[in-house]
Amino acid sequence: MSDTAKPLRILFAGTPDFAASSLQALLDAGYNVIGVYTQPDRPAGRGRKLTPSPVKKVAIEHNLPVYQPLNFKQEDDRQLLNSLEADLMVVVAYGLLLPKAVLEAPTLGCINVHASLLPRWRGAAPIHRALLAGDSETGVTIMQMDEGLDTGAMLLKRTCPIHSTDTSGELHDRLAEIGAQALLESLPSIADRTIAHEVQDDSLACYAHKLEKAEGLIDWHKPASDIARQVKGLSPWPVAFTTLNGATLRVWYAEVGDEQTNAKPGTVIDCDKKAIIVACGSGTVRLLKIQLPGSKAMDSSAVLNSKKALFSQGTELGQSE
Repeated sequence: MSDTAKPLRILFAGTPDFAASSLQALLDAGYNVIGVYTQPDRPAGRGRKLTPSPVKKVAIEHNLPVYQPLNFKQEDDRQLLNSLEADLMVVVAYGLLLPKAVLEAPTLGCINVHASLLPRWRGAAPIHRALLAGDSETGVTIMQMDEGLDTGAMLLKRTCPIHSTDTSGELHDRLAEIGAQALLESLPSIADRTIAHEVQDDSLACYAHKLEKAEGLIDWHKPASDIARQVKGLSPWPVAFTTLNGATLRVWYAEVGDEQTNAKPGTVIDCDKKAIIVACGSGTVRLLKIQLPGSKAMDSSAVLNSKKALFSQGTELGQSE
């Protein structure tokens, strides 16, 4: 970290694990984080116990002040923010669209660590949407925030290849690390105001809609490549699913098979030691990790060892039309 950057008074705003990686990187690098904003504690788990966000947990571990307003519509919340006299606010997956008054409160404004190569995939779920769309690469953009949704000037970009085997969980973890590194790389030139600002080309933008659980329903009439991307793109949340004998069967991992078949889409055509092979609209998919009702997610090999009869040849998954 440069001498110029050391005196920066930084506020951090973020909520999930992706954001916690950037906060931890700032603290490890010795930056002066004067306070942390995060979403209010939410019910979680079977007991629905109020649970702090991953960012709040890091903040508590480092004895940082934590602020959890529902939004910034209250004058008291905006006055408190101004009283902190921050030089910069670093925003990472905070979960709120910040109003102009907040964006302008820090001397250097607010910057965002966004998990896509902007202007592609603006919005709430850029990692999942990149996978679902079949993109070959993605990355992280450090952006100067404005009042739009991920529309601000781009300050720094770092790319990340998307491997054919990637799940959204695996890609998330790589991007979290890349994002933290990119943030540290950008801060010295942000602090001394020498960093270049590149305006986004709005015509290239895609909107990364928030994920809905219903998107997990597998349509076996689709091509095998689409279904395999759906499964990987929705793992570990919300997880793709189908039905088996009227009950929900979750599919955590799948890959395109090389078998040729004219079987009805959704039909189990075979099983081997590792996979359940299912016919699709074109081609086949190999289900490699599944979750039976009332059970935990398991490799298909383990399920087949004890319950192979459930997946006998000709068994139909999902609802056929």
